[in-house]
Amino acid sequence: MRSDLMKKGVEKAPHRSLFKAMGYTDEELSRPLIGVVNSANEIIPGHIHLDKIVEAVKAGIRAAGGTPIEFSTIGVCDGIAMNHKGMKYSLASRELIADSVEIMAMAHPFDGLVLVPNCDKIIPGMLMAMLRLNIPSIVVSGGPMLAGRKGKEKIDLITVFEGVGACKSGKITEDELLEIENEGCPTCGSCAGMFTANSMNCLTEALGLGLPGNGTIPAVLAARVRLAKQAGMKVMELVEKNILPRDIATERSFENAMAVDMALGCSTNTVLHVPAIAHEAGIELNLELFNTISEKTPHLCSLRPAGPVFLEDLYAAGGVQAVMSELAKGGLINTDVQTVTGKTVGENLEGIQVLDYDIIRPIDNPHSKEGGLAILFGNLAPQGAVVKQSAVSPEMMVNTGVARVFESEEDAASAILGGQIKPGDVVVIRYEGPKGGPGMQEMLTPTAAIVGMGLDKQVSLITDGRFSGGTKGAAIGHISPEAAEGGPIALIEDGDKIRINIPEKKLELLVDQAELEKRRTAWKPKDPKIKEGYLARYARLVTSGARGAIFK
Repeated sequence: MRSDLMKKGVEKAPHRSLFKAMGYTDEELSRPLIGVVNSANEIIPGHIHLDKIVEAVKAGIRAAGGTPIEFSTIGVCDGIAMNHKGMKYSLASRELIADSVEIMAMAHPFDGLVLVPNCDKIIPGMLMAMLRLNIPSIVVSGGPMLAGRKGKEKIDLITVFEGVGACKSGKITEDELLEIENEGCPTCGSCAGMFTANSMNCLTEALGLGLPGNGTIPAVLAARVRLAKQAGMKVMELVEKNILPRDIATERSFENAMAVDMALGCSTNTVLHVPAIAHEAGIELNLELFNTISEKTPHLCSLRPAGPVFLEDLYAAGGVQAVMSELAKGGLINTDVQTVTGKTVGENLEGIQVLDYDIIRPIDNPHSKEGGLAILFGNLAPQGAVVKQSAVSPEMMVNTGVARVFESEEDAASAILGGQIKPGDVVVIRYEGPKGGPGMQEMLTPTAAIVGMGLDKQVSLITDGRFSGGTKGAAIGHISPEAAEGGPIALIEDGDKIRINIPEKKLELLVDQAELEKRRTAWKPKDPKIKEGYLARYARLVTSGARGAIFK
């Protein structure tokens, strides 16, 4: 056993003595030692209940003959960090989480790991560590929040964000906004739509690194606790058979995850996280592959924010496994790849059926023939940009607008909420990329304000930053190269025309080449916004959004 490095033999008597100082018995130390990575805290609603999930995991490990040993990681709540300096730290936390899990599992050689995340950067951070370490491991998330209720209407956190714009524009009163605020997030769990956290939990299941149900069983159901116990028992089987994460997460498994991504209309942040996770397994996923898979994968589920369906509805309709079963009918799923169940994807899908075809459309009657995401290229984004095309109004799929340039999210949000943005404008927010931000903060406040003020069918937004999974509308992010690296987005001036053509995957600045060269000659790099601490180090190490914002 790997843990023998810290517990076996005469020379390890001091090590065993330290374990015994914590109350471990010789019998417990004789069993496989399983690290349980708990990201519980009291600042994220998706993590407030993870201690209960971890207790269930530990019960499963003990039931299957192992000894669980718990340790923790940090976690940022993107919603609470939104629209202030704290959001710069969100994406940057992903690397710290991955590194901290690596440190703990290398300093203390466990025989296996169970990783318990639930929200935005914690999930990909743990998955990156899992594939980097490559010891028997399984992920079990805390599950999604239930939708809130306002009368008969289902609502969620995005309803609250959009309510701010509606209130600012006089469409609702402050009392009505307070009612939405009080009812929008009614339970623990990751926010109730197909936002980044639930996107990544669903893709973990599609990759085969989490058990069926990982992505959709609501946080408050007993089935979530049972799933955690099953994960604890299953890791013991993975240890016994020495089934490793890289045996499961192959290139063909990543293709499955990307197909599910397109069918569900997942968050644009998956275009950052999936390549970063694959990179840890020695697999390079280029952005063109997202378009290749999107072009052949139908969009089957109109989930929030693109449509009216919540995660609880997807769960009732059969969840991720039912989506994969439907995709498999069209030959769009690699059914021969292995999963943490010990079975192949095909074996897992035997007998699985869609339970509600209003929620999960049949493959021959999708919402659209293409997937939920698109990667755009052009003279404004030579290395690519990403848009959730399933959440864009038809009239905004092809449009030309006038640039309104802002050097930060805060300035743009103030202009939008102050009524300074007009129909036909293209809001440009730059110097918010991985290096320039630093940290590539999410832009949910300005995009939600555009929607709340009724401008989402008339105004586009482009940025070298990124968006919340809750963003909808013609919001195009991850423009690479970013402004801080001298990318073309740094050369845009107020009044320039910008053409967006999502069906043709094009993003173009309609300024002649001679004028662009003149502007480039005059361009000078800006001083770093943050000059000390972790973010200063992060800015020096991070690569572009086109590479998943991994470290050099």
